Amino acid sequence: MMLVISIVMGIVPLLGIAWTIVTGTVTTVDGLFMSLILLSLSAVFFLNAFWELRDRGALAFLHKKKVAADATPKVTKATTSVAPKATANVATANVATAKLAPVSKDATPKESES
Repeated sequence: MMLVISIVMGIVPLLGIAWTIVTGTVTTVDGLFMSLILLSLSAVFFLNAFWELRDRGALAFLHKKKVAADATPKVTKATTSVAPKATANVATANVATAKLAPVSKDATPKESES
């Protein structure tokens, strides 16, 4: 029921925009802002309808590529010698940067006298 209400309430503002075009008031500032407000109302209701359809599974055809990619098995080689080297390099890099960084014991920065 919520889906039907969202679709109907998304169409009604579009009819309002059509009415402003037919009457010729779309060229005024009031007509422009009325059209923008009605478009945003319509967008909100159609977004709600989209979410309702997605939650019900009616839009499964949009995810066909993702499902097909998940269905194919992936072949990966697992090597144990790579992981220790990578962690060892990271650890030595952290130690090297820690030795090079100056250590300041004073928490407050000193002002320059210039």
